[in-house]
Amino acid sequence: MADFDLAIIGGGINGTGIARDAAGRGLRVLLVEMNDLASGTSSASSKLIHGGLRYLEHGAFRLVREALSEREVLLRMAPHIIRPLRFVLPPLPGQRSALKLRLGLWLYDWLGARKLLPASKTVDLTHHPLGEPLKRYFSYGFEFSDCLVDDSRLVILTALDAAERGAVIRTRTKLARAERGEGWELVLNAGGRRDVVRARVLVNAAGPWISTVAGTVIRQPLKQPVRLIKGSHIVVPRRFAHDAGYVLQAADGRVVFALPFANDFTLIGTTDERFLGDLAAPTPDSDEVLYLCETVNRYFREPVMPDELVWSFAGVRALYDDGAGKPEDITRDYVLMLDERRGEAPLLTVYGGKITTHRKLAEAALAKIGPYFTLRPSWTADAPLPGGDFPATGFHDQVAALIAQWPFLSEPHARRLTRAYGTRAARFLGRAQSMADLGERFTADLTAAEVQYLVTHEWAETAEDVLYRRGKLGLKASEAERDSLARFIASPRG
Repeated sequence: MADFDLAIIGGGINGTGIARDAAGRGLRVLLVEMNDLASGTSSASSKLIHGGLRYLEHGAFRLVREALSEREVLLRMAPHIIRPLRFVLPPLPGQRSALKLRLGLWLYDWLGARKLLPASKTVDLTHHPLGEPLKRYFSYGFEFSDCLVDDSRLVILTALDAAERGAVIRTRTKLARAERGEGWELVLNAGGRRDVVRARVLVNAAGPWISTVAGTVIRQPLKQPVRLIKGSHIVVPRRFAHDAGYVLQAADGRVVFALPFANDFTLIGTTDERFLGDLAAPTPDSDEVLYLCETVNRYFREPVMPDELVWSFAGVRALYDDGAGKPEDITRDYVLMLDERRGEAPLLTVYGGKITTHRKLAEAALAKIGPYFTLRPSWTADAPLPGGDFPATGFHDQVAALIAQWPFLSEPHARRLTRAYGTRAARFLGRAQSMADLGERFTADLTAAEVQYLVTHEWAETAEDVLYRRGKLGLKASEAERDSLARFIASPRG
């Protein structure tokens, strides 16, 4: 008898999304991730829940409609880690015409099924805070809505919900070999310890590693090709005081985002480049950094220079190869390939996908493999992620409630904890009467109580896990603070 109904390779947003949905429908689920959760592409996104305005130009109406309808579903599901964001799109002579932009935004609104997010509109930039960072010749622009998300926390909370519904989540566990018969025999390696488990169905959701997993672990190469596309981002000191973002048209027709990030910074991205390097360490190259700087410098008064970078990162997307010539023209839609063979266990391979549509991808995956199981009905649309059990418009009330119960918290501290944990911040604040009760402080307001919670409940094992994937406090942490945190995590505690 199989140990699991479903085994999933990959701890990114697609893998954890499928694990969560499947566990909630009564399946016995195993997810294996060779590194930390969200350690690859899922923590290297533009941090957006959006419909993909530029995809309208490619006629991807199904993808855009689905993504737009998911914005408010996800906002209600995770109002702590997702927030509405207004964008400014300033027209630039020689690029898309103002009429084309306005018609595109009208279509975006029409497809959007909005209830919480306001509609697009024209904004006078000459006497408006949104126009302050821009060069003087931008007299007007178009304003519209999407959402901002902490991408890596979305993955981790999705995995946490899956685990609380019975899924087994094994991080830093590599699938060494997969033998296919009437079921799957999976050989796992975790720190030199070898385990063998059996599953009825296998899902390859390894993102940019799907081809490697298919060829070397499953030993059945992909039936359809994958195109690896790198998207790079840079982080610089904050360029504007307000909380909106900008959509900027690049000289080559692509778009670049400039977004508020981690309170004191601006995130700029992304690029679309064919990737041929080492998947273990994708990084922005100098040409990409220069491209992003030059694009924003066409719009902003204060230039962004490559030597200002506080941080940079790159993610590699495993897109279904639809034959498009340019990287930016390849479909961003997900494709699910089910390999069924008489007398052999099924294999589902996941191509592409976006953070915004991960929940719908999971539903589609369960529909594909559903005939092999007796499944409960779909359920995720109305179920909040851990800590998100408060109204979509109730973030500020939640911050106030946190301060009321723990008055020693500063307002910025309470906001950060609410953004990361929502109602679950209470689980490590406990009976604390002062900051001292929360133990050692490592950097900013990060305390031992919070770190212990992350280690115990959210699979954090290193300082990098805590500082960059469970939050973004690493942007300001000193080397000494990182070392102190690493020692604490490594130290035995009773």
